Amino acid sequence: MSVGSTESALKRARVARNMTLEEAADTLNMITGGATDASLMSAWESGRRRTGKRNRAGLCQVYRERPEVLFAHQDGAATSVLETSGTAVVVKVLARWTDLVEAMVGVVAGAREQLIVTGSRSREKAYLAAIETAVAQHPDLIHYRVLYGPPRHPALADHLTRLLELRDPAARRNGVKTLHIGMVESAEALERFFVASETAAVVPLPSFHGAEGFDCGVLLSREAAVGLVHHGREACASARPVETTEAVRALPVRHN
Repeated sequence: MSVGSTESALKRARVARNMTLEEAADTLNMITGGATDASLMSAWESGRRRTGKRNRAGLCQVYRERPEVLFAHQDGAATSVLETSGTAVVVKVLARWTDLVEAMVGVVAGAREQLIVTGSRSREKAYLAAIETAVAQHPDLIHYRVLYGPPRHPALADHLTRLLELRDPAARRNGVKTLHIGMVESAEALERFFVASETAAVVPLPSFHGAEGFDCGVLLSREAAVGLVHHGREACASARPVETTEAVRALPVRHN
């Protein structure tokens, strides 16, 4: 099979081993314990997305090649639309808790293709209920929940259980897995908080009003949202799956 010169070294390495995208993703997941899929592999190969540290190390092991060779097309990529957009991606500054929750619920309600939620501190009832409603009402919506350590509140653990009651992560709808729940366990990984769909995202910020909590934030446009969707997908791909009710119940729920 001839390979065009415009193809990345990452893709050429896969093709040289006669591996499909699905086979390469499965092999990578055996090394990392993650949940990378064919579409994410394709995005890495084309340079649309940059591969994270853990998956880079895994792919170097799969293909037996140095990172500076496999990922040159990503590291030398031209400036992206997002990078040139600057502060234009900020649609609105959310200075009040009520505005923040309303915007987060709005992102969830508007999601039709992908919904990414990160963090282990969620406990706002309206927000968690909106996620459950979206999962129940839109069967083709692919939902990723990325935890950074165990849930900090029982409300989040209960929410995870309800998600598993609504959907089976082992099932495939039209060949696609539609529920991913993973926990980043590395003590070096900083917790991050955001909710993102294919059209919008909200990132909570430290309070503008005092030293306690994250009750403010920013509503971001499609350009930033798409970037955060891929950020969350890659984080979930590198996380330990927590995808049974038994696994959720085994988590040491924190209360801080």
